Amino acid sequence: MHEQEHLADLAGAVVLGLFGEPEPSGVDGGAGEATGEVEPVGVGECVPLGVVDQVDGGRAQVDRCGWPGFLLLGLDDDRVVLESPWTAAGTVLSLNDLGGQVDRRAFVIASTGTLGAILAQWSGADHTLALPTTGRRFGARDADLFDLRLDALRRLDDTVGSEHVYRGAVVELQMITDRIQNGLYTEETGRRLFAAAAEASRLAGWCAYDEGRHAAAEKHFVTALRAAATSQDRTLSALVLGFWANLRYNAEPRNDPRGALHMIDVALADRSRISSPRVLAMLHARAARAHSKAGESRAAHARIDEALAAYSHAEAIEADLAAMYWISEGELHQVAASSALTLGEPHKALAHFTAAATTVDPYDTERELRGTAIYDARRAGAHLALGELDAAVDVGHRVIRTMGGVESARSTSTLDYLRTQLARHRGVPAIDEFLAVSA
Repeated sequence: MHEQEHLADLAGAVVLGLFGEPEPSGVDGGAGEATGEVEPVGVGECVPLGVVDQVDGGRAQVDRCGWPGFLLLGLDDDRVVLESPWTAAGTVLSLNDLGGQVDRRAFVIASTGTLGAILAQWSGADHTLALPTTGRRFGARDADLFDLRLDALRRLDDTVGSEHVYRGAVVELQMITDRIQNGLYTEETGRRLFAAAAEASRLAGWCAYDEGRHAAAEKHFVTALRAAATSQDRTLSALVLGFWANLRYNAEPRNDPRGALHMIDVALADRSRISSPRVLAMLHARAARAHSKAGESRAAHARIDEALAAYSHAEAIEADLAAMYWISEGELHQVAASSALTLGEPHKALAHFTAAATTVDPYDTERELRGTAIYDARRAGAHLALGELDAAVDVGHRVIRTMGGVESARSTSTLDYLRTQLARHRGVPAIDEFLAVSA
């Protein structure tokens, strides 16, 4: 095991040893509450020597960082993002670290303990914004332009794919960070700039995830969460946590549905400050998917019901968060179908796949090319689970046609999985033909 990953796992073990398993239903009763029970000695005194020995500076360094900061010492290569204070200045340091075309392979998926430390620090982030006194004047109209450019990038991701949009998001992040550092602006404009930086980093994280670069994606999500905290936009923070949770329950080589559920619970802990019904619906849908990955059918279907209930309060997208344009009732049914399929319920999955297309607010198959390919591949899998081979092949051909218009590692891997399933039925002419044309 990589030395840093080993240390991060050891740190996670320290959390469980000192404070017990985090409560998955919310943030209360977790590590923050339990620390009041611990004897007030240096943190280093509570940490096993196996952890201390791997930290530069030893026990003194562990004491200096305190709880929960010492958990992040296991990721040396990314201390700028993980160790910088949760202040505006710390956010700027993180933005600069991510503002270029840098190989992120040194970053490892955060352990449960590291994840808990990040969420604890986000909850207690210092939102004070020190305004610049020199630089070129930067106003609301300039901030509007960043919002327009980010909206264009989001929509391009639907059609051209993540590889190209990732590069665009990183360039956008560089420009926004430059304005934060070198512009002269009001507090309101400054908050908007940090919100734009959060969205650019979130979009970069999403694109990296879609390309299969999960560790790089997680680093972008950490920085997006920092910038969202500095912007004081709780809805934006919840959006970032929802996308990060999606990565956690799909992460390779091992997924983490419990970590994903904890993130969603943290996001929903102060739901009165989340202004977007679509964000609330997305969080419940992500929770449903995490429960399905954990094999929890009743909980998964209950969260789908909550997602649909939250979405019923959504107004026109013009009155909602612009980044949530893709959430529809059809999208929620697609998530419900995927969850049912994961749970081994193909009949229920097909019912939701049908509802996604037939509801009055259907899934947009013309705009969402990548998502259409992924969901159709899953639909083919549901038919296959029911022994409906011809139907599975028909949908499979539709997947191939759709994939011709968008680049996505996720859609490619989904098709590969479908091919693997169909290959078990070699000798059936329609399946043999499909395997040949899709090779």
